[in-house]
Parts: sequence; C-alpha cells; structure tokens
Amino acid sequence: MKGFMRAGHLPTLIAALLYFDVSFMVWVLFGPLAPFLREELGLTATEQGLLTAIPLLGGSLFRPILGAIGDRIGGRRTGLFGLVLTLATLAFGWRFAHTTLHFYTLGFFLGISGASFAVALPLASRWYPPRYQGLAMGIAGAGNSGTLLATLFAPRLAERFGWAATFGIAMIPVAAVLAMFFVLAKDSPQRVAPTSRREYGALLREPDTLWLSFLYSLTFGGFVGFASFFVTFFHEQYGLSRVAAGDFTTTVVIAGSLLRPAGGWLADRIGGYRLLVVLLALFGVCLGFVAMLPPVAVVVVLLFFGMGMLGMGNGAIFQMVPQRFPDRIGVVTGVVGAAGGLGGFFLPTLLGVLRDMTGTYATGLAALAVVFVIGTIVLLELGARWSERWSPAACRQAGVYSYRVALRRSSGERAA
Repeated sequence: MKGFMRAGHLPTLIAALLYFDVSFMVWVLFGPLAPFLREELGLTATEQGLLTAIPLLGGSLFRPILGAIGDRIGGRRTGLFGLVLTLATLAFGWRFAHTTLHFYTLGFFLGISGASFAVALPLASRWYPPRYQGLAMGIAGAGNSGTLLATLFAPRLAERFGWAATFGIAMIPVAAVLAMFFVLAKDSPQRVAPTSRREYGALLREPDTLWLSFLYSLTFGGFVGFASFFVTFFHEQYGLSRVAAGDFTTTVVIAGSLLRPAGGWLADRIGGYRLLVVLLALFGVCLGFVAMLPPVAVVVVLLFFGMGMLGMGNGAIFQMVPQRFPDRIGVVTGVVGAAGGLGGFFLPTLLGVLRDMTGTYATGLAALAVVFVIGTIVLLELGARWSERWSPAACRQAGVYSYRVALRRSSGERAA
C-alpha cells in the first residue's frame, strides 16, 4: 500500500472518486423515484421500466463523447464541464418537468452524469503504473456507491417534500463536489494523443474491444440496471412501502458499491480474467434462486452477495483493459463503459415488458440468470483465444487462463 500511495496523485484519485460518486447518485435517481413517478404519471410496468432505463441509455451514448473530449482538453476540464451540465439537468427536473415526455427527455440528459465514468477513471488511472491499475481504477470506480445515496435518501425526500424538490436538493452535493473537484483534480503529465474517428473505427473492429464491452454490459450493466430496478421490485413484488423498498435496495446495493475496489485489488493479484469467471458463474446461480421468489429476507441475502459479485466483476474487467490496451485506456474506457450503460438500459426494460406479459418479475429474472450462465461459457472460450493472441506479459498480469491447455495437460498426465 505504501508503494501505491507514492506511485500516483492521491488528491486526483479522491477528486475522481467524488466526481463519479455524486454523478452516479444523479444517474440512478429515477430508480428510487420510479414508484412516485408511476403514480404521478399513470405508467404501465413497461413504461416505468423504460423510464428507469432511459438515463442508462443516455449514459451509454454520452460516455464516448466525454471520453473523447477528455482526451483533447484533459480530464479535469471535462469533469468540471460534466458537473455543470449535471446541475443544469437537475434544475430542469426541479422546476420544469411535468409530463411523461419531459421525464423521458430529463432521463436522457441525466445520462451526462453517467458519462462521468469515461472521465473519472482515465483521470485517476493515468497517474498509476500497470501494477496498480486494478486498485486505482477500483477506488475511482467505487464512486458507484452514489447509488446508496440515491436509494437511501431519494424515497424519503420524495415522501416528505415531493419528487420535484428531490431534484433540487440533489443539486447541493453536486455543487459541493464541483468546488472540491476544481481544487483537487490535476491532469497527469502523461499526455494522450486525441483519438481520431479512424482510430475509433479500428478499435471497434477489434474483437477484444467488443468482447470486453459484452462482459462489462453484464457486470456493470447488471449492477446499475438492478440498482435502478430493485426499488420497483421490492415495492411491487413484495408489497413493501416505497421508503422500505429503498432501504432494502440500499442494503443489497452496498456490497456491490464497496467491493469494487476489492475486485480491483484481488484482480491485481490473481488476474481479472480468473476472478471474473468465478463471479459470473456464481451470480448466474444466485439470480436463478432469486427468480424462484423466496421470502424477502432470503432475497435480500442472495442479492447482497450477488451485487457484491457484480461490483467485484466491474473491478476485474477494468484490471484487464489496461493490460490489453495500455496506450488507449481513455478511449477504450469510453467504449466499454458505454456498453455497460447499454446493458443497464436493456435490463429494467426487459423486466418491465416481461412483467406486463406474465404478471410476475420471476420470468425476467430467470431469463437474466440464463444470460449470465451463457456469459460464463463465453468467457471460458475467450480465455482459450486470448492465451494465444495476447502477449505473455498481458496474459500473466490479467490471469488469462485456457481451459483447453488445462485439459490437454490433464489428459497427458493421466496417460503418463
């Protein structure tokens, strides 16, 4: 840990964490407010799911944009710009949003706060050498703990002051972080050349970019999608009050928020790939049990561990990204992060549609459990490919493991 403290720039790491934290709080604000808005606007489950998901789609689309801007003018200026836009969006929600169309528009521009991911992580990681990338990006990425602020306080504030005032109150911590970010954040002396459209196109044609994006759509998309959905789930499936549903959501989300740095730290030691194989498989099993709709106490325990796995999985993937793309961290972070937001968009949308079709959320949860099991199988196959294509150093650092080689060795040992 002493080596880590000496290696980078701690004030910038703190600034990146705070920026991501408060931005994440704003990004998922529709989740805990969804029951209030459904009652206000008379929404179906499908419409409510879409309303909850739109900020996640906005974040997916804005992330590459902010990532590219960060490469050109620096992460510090881009972060300040993003925080100012976030304040303006919240002001619109506070004073002017009244119709369903207003809220769809508001939700899309709340995606600007979700795009903070593409700025905060490169801003912090560029200060640290490869051996500390997992921990540095895990600490900065722990800003997803902003979800806890949203799920814990938003239902209470909406219950007491109304949903509109909740947007106005949310402006206070955003303004405070804007001031601290201005003082603490500093761009790394390691300059990165802006990425051209041609380079973006070449990057998108690389299979590894797409595969890492797919995996992140499962881990981060799963985390943010479920975090936005669980208040609705507990309120409608188990009949809890809106405040109690927010408290239960806070309980299950806290593990995923706090364990992301642990995932980065552990990935630095055993490799992000090996860690991710285990986490995806366990989460698929966990979600399968949740789909059986056991008593709420059992669901809370299962989801507490499950969301912890997703949080650690986020750290594991971003331990692998710098090993595969050491000179393009910023742009790859933007692309992969956009895929995470896109995965988060589809999750509550799918759950809402299947709820209207079948009358229960169990169907959607079971379908998602199957998706995570398939993701585990895909990752095992990728390990066999990556072990042949990645450099030995990258494979060693990321813990890339080929089951085919292991089977051949095992067969050879038995034959001997």
